[in-house]
Amino acid sequence: MFKLKLPTDPRWANIAEENIEEILTDHAWCEQKAATNAIGLITMLPEHPEIVTELLAIAQEELDHFNQVHEIIKKRGYTFGRPRKDDYVNELAKFIIQGSREDLIADKMLFAAMIEARSCERFKVLTENIKDEELKAFYKELMISEANHYTTFIGFARQLGDPEKVNKRWDAWLEYEASIIKSYGNKETIHG
Repeated sequence: MFKLKLPTDPRWANIAEENIEEILTDHAWCEQKAATNAIGLITMLPEHPEIVTELLAIAQEELDHFNQVHEIIKKRGYTFGRPRKDDYVNELAKFIIQGSREDLIADKMLFAAMIEARSCERFKVLTENIKDEELKAFYKELMISEANHYTTFIGFARQLGDPEKVNKRWDAWLEYEASIIKSYGNKETIHG
């Protein structure tokens, strides 16, 4: 569905499962950043009320996910740690085109779509490979949500930019993401 060039090695789930407390804290902060990103996109698109409405819904859903992860952390008696730097996302951000307003907005949508696509793929790996039944069910629900967000962001990019240009740019994003993701998958973080 996402055409990701390099799938996550299922052994990453074993690394994550060895330190659930750390993966949950990292995940919570990823959800907070996703909500913040959606709000940032809203500020760029006031002239598109229908897109603003959908982005608001995404931001609220991401905050709800943040809350759900935070509740799991509390319920399990874990410590909710400080925000983590996300090197993967920071490397992706370097690929955003700083051209025309139209190109920038379309690329920021593709940036968001890429993060959602990889997160969805990672949640699928967790669902298929961890033993914790509660988290399996939880990540399966989130996997579906992330797939919907991916589809929404890709759709917005095509709506706001030239669809043919956006499709070519998505192919470039896929190649770029493949070049950096090979350095990840060895830490107990969602994108690590």
